[in-house]
Amino acid sequence: ALHDHLLAHPAEALVRYALHEGRLPEYLASRARSLIEGANRPSTVRHRFLANQEGNKEERDPWNTLADMIWTWRHSPVADQPGTPTAHGDAWRLFRLAQHLGLSGAQVRALSSPDRERLLAALDALSPHQRGALWQCAYEHHYREALINALANNHGRGRWASREHRPKAQMVFCIDDREEGIRRHLEELNPEIETLGAAGFFGVAMNWRGLDDRVATPLCPVVVTPAHEVREVPQPGAEPQYAVHNRRRAQRDRLRAVYHEIRRNLLSSAPLIATLAPGILPILASKIFAPFRQGQLAEMLAARWVPDPPTEAAINATDPAIPATPEQPRPGFTDAEQAERVAALLRNIGLTAQFAPLVILMGHGSMSQNNPHLGAYDCGACGGRHGGPNARAFAAMANRSEVRTQLAERGLIIPPDTWFVGAEHNTCDEAITFYDLDRLPAAAQSALKELQWILDQARALSAHERCRRFASAPRDPTPAQALRHVSERSRDFSQARPELGHATNAAALVGRRSMSQGVFLDRRAFLVSYDPTQDPSGTVLEGVLLAVGPVGAGINLEYYFSTVNNERFGCGTKTPHNITGLFAVMEGASSDLRTGLPRQMIEIHEPLRLQIVVEARIETLSAIYGRQPPLQELIGNGWVHVIAKDPDTGEFAVFDPAQGFVAWTGPVKPLPVCRRSGDWYRGHTGPLSPALIGEAPRGDSFGF
Repeated sequence: ALHDHLLAHPAEALVRYALHEGRLPEYLASRARSLIEGANRPSTVRHRFLANQEGNKEERDPWNTLADMIWTWRHSPVADQPGTPTAHGDAWRLFRLAQHLGLSGAQVRALSSPDRERLLAALDALSPHQRGALWQCAYEHHYREALINALANNHGRGRWASREHRPKAQMVFCIDDREEGIRRHLEELNPEIETLGAAGFFGVAMNWRGLDDRVATPLCPVVVTPAHEVREVPQPGAEPQYAVHNRRRAQRDRLRAVYHEIRRNLLSSAPLIATLAPGILPILASKIFAPFRQGQLAEMLAARWVPDPPTEAAINATDPAIPATPEQPRPGFTDAEQAERVAALLRNIGLTAQFAPLVILMGHGSMSQNNPHLGAYDCGACGGRHGGPNARAFAAMANRSEVRTQLAERGLIIPPDTWFVGAEHNTCDEAITFYDLDRLPAAAQSALKELQWILDQARALSAHERCRRFASAPRDPTPAQALRHVSERSRDFSQARPELGHATNAAALVGRRSMSQGVFLDRRAFLVSYDPTQDPSGTVLEGVLLAVGPVGAGINLEYYFSTVNNERFGCGTKTPHNITGLFAVMEGASSDLRTGLPRQMIEIHEPLRLQIVVEARIETLSAIYGRQPPLQELIGNGWVHVIAKDPDTGEFAVFDPAQGFVAWTGPVKPLPVCRRSGDWYRGHTGPLSPALIGEAPRGDSFGF
């Protein structure tokens, strides 16, 4: 068929062959690529077929025109002299080169022909790989300059550089770049809320077994093997409710088992599909055309049929004498182990004084329908799973009087009126689930109610900001409409892009929130809390970098390689993917196993290596780098870039593996200032440069 097509269209055959040869000058090659890309679109193919059926030859004119141009060029003198400069092939390159060198038009005109050829020869001396690396470095340099400039503008402007009074509430989010938006909106709504960032397993590496789980699941970074197991168990006195729950769940599981067994059976599958189709078709249609309502109805029916009893996390070791080992995980943690984990996290994020009445530990996960890549949207610090159980376990530990007594002995005094609450943020539909609220002291209930009211606004604003990047989202929706849209996306059975994941991630900021608080970072930065004033020796920073560096670099490079070559390093489009063996995907019924990220997760990603900005002195960072081979491999080999910000002077230095830290001497250019994030991103669908966001005036009423 291809042979016959090209015989019938000789002009197209000539154009395609000439482009494949790779000898065309740029002005002809670009036209050929545009024409071929347009011809390969399904709508164009169908249009040409109908035109040919009707005897209309007009569709061949662009091919004939370009074929004539190529034929003319081939018979010109310069075709046999590929190195000869021409106006068509080299004028644009010379113009762009003059721009980068700062040469004016008069200076270029004054150059002799040999001088112009020598300038162009400098470009031609580079191999394609060298040119690619050069453009990549320039691309990253452009973003790095804008980022440093924004942080330099914000120096001394952000809040919570020192915690001189108790915040109204403190919320510890995962360092995930997707949480940057909701944190920013929370702080805009009420500047008295302090947000912090920590790895989403919150220092509690454990095997988690939920109420209905048959096996335990490790919730921690993949390089860690848990030595403890925590189970979700019914609260004392909830045994009758638990019995009803188990009975209903067993009935539901039996029905599912029968259905799956019949569906997989060679003889029964066909009649089963024919029998159930009339009932299943409306359900599938509602998942596509009314996903929000269908999701609400399904959740309501599930909750009524299998009601959940009140539960708690069994965090206490029943037998402290049993050693905890990865080979034989012990149920629960001893009091000393709990105090150790709570103290470690609080010191790592710099939360050692001025505790707010409410401290929320916000894990995260993602839920969507019909998504074989669902785990890729979950918490990386929890091994690609949900971090809510870790937040719940940490809060339960930190609220125990025995743990607080041991913390006080270590110099960490938590006020009696401070209460920790575990929660989980669904980054797909923006829902927030709180755990163990029945144990919340009466004095904290009103504060939590007001915080939830502000969180509802922040959720809607976060959804509003996300909708600007969705091609199918309503244009300029209200925050309420945006929240409904992202909820519908998460429940839509046909939605290939329920959320965009880590797409556009580009930076990691390690330091106090004051370094970036008040800067619009467009959901592109991992935010890691660290207080250099509490770590003069750099011990805490060393542990943070060893944990955050590989995690952030791993996520960043996964997106980088899946973007630059999606067919080879990614896995193509997700729409034909089928789960194979519960460990990989394949295309349709037969293909190689596909690894990497699907196209729907990287379409808007800009492939940049991670820019890690650390608020620390150069001497401290240099010493850590010198004694840590893992960081030398990661940073020294150029997998990530590191920038130091002096905590006192605010001066920046960029790390060069060959020279060490080199002072940043770029000019600090003023940035736009907006009162709210929405004033900056509204009406824009592409990536935005940083801007300064003003705090809410003290007279505004945002709760609390």
